[in-house]
Amino acid sequence: MENLGQDLTKSFDDLLKEVVQPGLCARCQGCVSFCSAGELNALKIGEDGVPAYADKEKCLKDGICYLICPRTPDLDEDLKERFGWRPPIGAYRSVTSARTTDPEVRQVCTDGGVVTSLLGFLLDRNLAGGAVVSRKTGVWGREPTVATTHEELLEAAGSHFSEASHLEELGQKYCTTFSPILPAVKKLRTSRAEAMAVVGTPCQIKAIRKMQVLGILPAHIVRYTIGLFCMESFSFDELTRRRLEKKLNLNLADIQKLNVKDDLMITLGGGVTVHVPLEEVDLVARPACLACPDFSNEYADLSVGGLGSPDGYTTVLIRTEDGQEIFEGALRHEYIEERDHLTMEDLRSERTKTLGKIVSWSIRKKERAEKRRKELPH
Repeated sequence: MENLGQDLTKSFDDLLKEVVQPGLCARCQGCVSFCSAGELNALKIGEDGVPAYADKEKCLKDGICYLICPRTPDLDEDLKERFGWRPPIGAYRSVTSARTTDPEVRQVCTDGGVVTSLLGFLLDRNLAGGAVVSRKTGVWGREPTVATTHEELLEAAGSHFSEASHLEELGQKYCTTFSPILPAVKKLRTSRAEAMAVVGTPCQIKAIRKMQVLGILPAHIVRYTIGLFCMESFSFDELTRRRLEKKLNLNLADIQKLNVKDDLMITLGGGVTVHVPLEEVDLVARPACLACPDFSNEYADLSVGGLGSPDGYTTVLIRTEDGQEIFEGALRHEYIEERDHLTMEDLRSERTKTLGKIVSWSIRKKERAEKRRKELPH
């Protein structure tokens, strides 16, 4: 572990007090997966999805769980310095709009299929041995997996906004759209030796970057990070589901696909798309999401999403040298293609507008997070 001058006197007790109990826990499961006392079963994930003591006597009180949590501030300055962060959306080199050239990917993707094709490029060129992604288990359900083939990448294609609970079984008491990928990252320590890619939400990518700052295994083999734009994930019980259906005047069981651009786009059977302002669905946003300030995935190599691009295209924010290399490589080998423009003036105008939208949504999320944190009991 690098000597960063960090105070390791913080323990899981502090994490409970500062993050879990106030409702700020992102449920990324990083603290449990990467606790250095993990083999001793000091921590566990409780039935409510948040971390808890399994056996407090076995806790080493080394502070690792506290430091790698995406909701604690201790390593924030180290991250900003390492990645050259600058307000309001972090460091970036360029922004563009692109789509896959693969017809199979186009059939299953949410936007332009860029993420799936970038991962396919990494696998084909042996730049990565696999990718930690979340695989569909239904329109509402996801589960983490390590994809090593194109078939597995196709199974994971498309945006997700809920935790890995089989939401297609709508009779369940509790449903959520967020897939906790960090336990799958932890398994790479024993199962993989080559470089790997990870696709994740802002809280997941930030936890991985914190592990890399501290030199925690297996962070060293996570070579590429592709971050999803993320305003919020959704979670709800049966009562909230009925309230939401009444508010939106639709049956959640009819939903075929979800996407977020300027609003929430709900595609129903028959291809009908309903546009819903995000404020209308904030009642089913995960409480921790309302306190998260990161929309644009500020520490990823590439940040991606539909915002700012026309239908069928993905907005790509290229942030790092690694991100630029894999994007340009996939472009050069025709895994993806950039959006055509009639003139350079049109290109500059569109990219300026796209960047403006990303900045606007980022500021909006930061302001919401600040408001939410002020509302929490101190």
